[in-house]
Amino acid sequence: MSDRFDCGECKESLYGRKYIQVEDVPHCIPCYDRLYANTCQECKELIAHNKLEYGGSAWHEDCFVCHGCEKPIGGQSFIPDKDVYYCVPCYEGRFAPRCSHCKKVNQGGVSYKDETWHKECLVCTGCKSPLAGQPFTSQGDTPYCVKCFSSLYAQKCASCNSPITGHGKYVSFQDRQWHQPCFKCSHCSVSLVGSGFFPDRDQILCGDCNNDQEDQ
Repeated sequence: MSDRFDCGECKESLYGRKYIQVEDVPHCIPCYDRLYANTCQECKELIAHNKLEYGGSAWHEDCFVCHGCEKPIGGQSFIPDKDVYYCVPCYEGRFAPRCSHCKKVNQGGVSYKDETWHKECLVCTGCKSPLAGQPFTSQGDTPYCVKCFSSLYAQKCASCNSPITGHGKYVSFQDRQWHQPCFKCSHCSVSLVGSGFFPDRDQILCGDCNNDQEDQ
């Protein structure tokens, strides 16, 4: 009697049949699939070959598809989101931050008022110069460079009518402001910074000029 050559699991003869050996024990294909083959996470069918594995699960190549475009991901990069998977273009289209100005996908860029902007999109509303990397301010939700903001919205000096910015010291009195170098007697032009002065309608006078005016 010839030696038997049987499946180590079901004991059926393997003569003339395909088999797979596991630790020196031959298995017929049905028994091998039942015992060792992976089950596709998507279709729940056995995976004989060409499988994709991720996170302890396996798929047929054609079953591992993007949740957005439903195209097979294959060997492309993908991004998991909970229990689904996206190709990179679909993930960016759905979830990536977008520039507040042009609405296109923005990777990196700058942040302003809790929103992201491309560096080239964050510009002064007045002169259109780039604002990234330099001090700027806003009027409401509208960004301005310091120069444009000062020109449009800053308090004006009561003497020279130029904007008063935070870069220099100034004097304030009765809802009027002066640059320190501009705070001078309206008659003799002596500096009134740190000195007593007397308002006279729209003018400000030093003590001597005020006395001269009272004597007239």
